[in-house]
Amino acid sequence: MPTLNQLIKGLRVSKRRWCKTPAFGGAPQRRGVCYKIAIVTPRKPNSARRKIAKVRLSANKRRVFANIPGQGHNLQEYSVVMVEGHGPKDLPGVNYALIRGLLDFVGKESFDRRKRRSKFGVKKKV
Repeated sequence: MPTLNQLIKGLRVSKRRWCKTPAFGGAPQRRGVCYKIAIVTPRKPNSARRKIAKVRLSANKRRVFANIPGQGHNLQEYSVVMVEGHGPKDLPGVNYALIRGLLDFVGKESFDRRKRRSKFGVKKKV
């Protein structure tokens, strides 16, 4: 309960909530345009060549780094992609990931995938 002096000073303002995807403005995904495709190496103790994309979000023109999931991709400059809000833990600064099978980012039809198909944009085999 606030004291009388605290009430005289002014109303209390609530703390701002911490957000994992500040570039989205509360949305679960955003559409964007790739303007650079790059390869980076993860931090210790991991070792690999991870593919990332610099994406300019269409809604608010913010620029983010996004991970390209899976094996192989067809992305190049000016590809239109959907971005979601999680990234690999061993790449600092890469807090977003691209969604396979939407817009210009094709799924992996070459895989004979049955588990986690939707993560890789593979259609269900009948």
